[in-house]
Amino acid sequence: MTGRPVPAAVSPGHGGLDGATARRRYVTVSFLFWLPIGMSIATGVLLFTERGMGLAAIAGFYAVHSLTAAAMELPTGGLSDVIGRRPVLAIAGLLNLTAFTLIGLGAAGWAIALGMGLMGLARALSSGPAEAWYVDTVHAHAGPDADLRTGLARGSSATSAALALGTLLGGGLPWLLGLAPGLGEWPADTTGGLVIPLSVPALLGALVEGVFVLYVLSALPEPPRPRTTLRRVMGGVPAAIAAGLRLGARDALIRRILLTASAAGAALAAVELLTPGRAAALMGTAESGALVFAGLACAGFLCSALGSQLAPLVARFTGGSERAVLASLGLVTLGLTLLGLTTHTMSPLATTVAVTGYGLVYLGLGAAGPNENDLLHRRVDASGRATALSVQSLSLQLVAAGAGLGAGALPPGPLPWLLAATAVLAGALLWVRRAAPAPPHHGPSATGGPVAAPVPAGPLHDTAPEETHPHARPT
Repeated sequence: MTGRPVPAAVSPGHGGLDGATARRRYVTVSFLFWLPIGMSIATGVLLFTERGMGLAAIAGFYAVHSLTAAAMELPTGGLSDVIGRRPVLAIAGLLNLTAFTLIGLGAAGWAIALGMGLMGLARALSSGPAEAWYVDTVHAHAGPDADLRTGLARGSSATSAALALGTLLGGGLPWLLGLAPGLGEWPADTTGGLVIPLSVPALLGALVEGVFVLYVLSALPEPPRPRTTLRRVMGGVPAAIAAGLRLGARDALIRRILLTASAAGAALAAVELLTPGRAAALMGTAESGALVFAGLACAGFLCSALGSQLAPLVARFTGGSERAVLASLGLVTLGLTLLGLTTHTMSPLATTVAVTGYGLVYLGLGAAGPNENDLLHRRVDASGRATALSVQSLSLQLVAAGAGLGAGALPPGPLPWLLAATAVLAGALLWVRRAAPAPPHHGPSATGGPVAAPVPAGPLHDTAPEETHPHARPT
């Protein structure tokens, strides 16, 4: 015996990918999926307004998105655990391709609502499989004590970078089309009004979704799963739903994570619905407002990316992931408060304060995310990892739908912003006291501390070949 550690066996079902390769592919998948969504952010509300829709109707469209995503989160999370991560991600890409086409071309309310519903379904399908594939692949190569926080942080940063770049492209394209004489009117003239400058980013996003589907099918190997039938798949969905609902019922820490995700949903609903109108009012026209909002949203997503990169440092500085979530949500609360207090004036000082508040919202959300998922992955095992992530996304989507409808119905002013700030503050207060630790699991974690015993998500078992290490997978 040499005394040297024995390397973990590599699972052939994952193509022999090492941790660095898996991380790069996870980052690429995250970037490609969110780039088209970023391209539609700057123009979404303004495009619907240009189509003749009022703010209440627009809030309804976003509610269709959120409620569809919420309704399908648990079933699709279980579907990923049954049939595999790769096919579910590919289906999500195809649904988004169809959704962006409908949104870019649809002039009727039903077409826009259908597109938003399909996008919500795609969101539900995509909320867990990519991250679950990354965790599975890294542990197949390096074992259950491998460091995952760095990869999750980089994936979150790639998502933010894609949203930032996409928002710049989406906001800049209509403005650039308007600069050239006659170029901005040419798409509408040749398509009978179906394609206008504000719809070009959504149509370009549909093309990017095609690239995403091809990359997923070619770059994400996973172990072969037992042959199954539609009846067996559908039979596993109720078990996945029940397992997901039990997660929060039997674990106080997971309840905190789910309630925190709900608070984040309230914050995002207010920011995404109300900020484009403030930008358009500041500039005077929809196209100029889209450009300004694109720049603002880009800065926000860069702040989110920075927050994600700083998440491990914040955890070390505050003494753990729980305290890091508390500090991060405090920043979000401050940012929303600043946005609410500056709604009645457009002076340079108030605008500067509002922009600062916008940045703080995304910086705090970016820092909170990896630390929340660090805690979540310590509590669940591989048999329900995607289901657990879907429950988390479900909490965000449900509250975002209700908060968006509420913000659209309330009179303009500070009230919608301050209500969102109150919701986030309530989420932050959940982390004032530390959660009781779970029974320790054998072996050190990637960060040097004890690993909590994972909570199985339910009867839905991992169908991958047996690995050489247990499925306790810390982040």
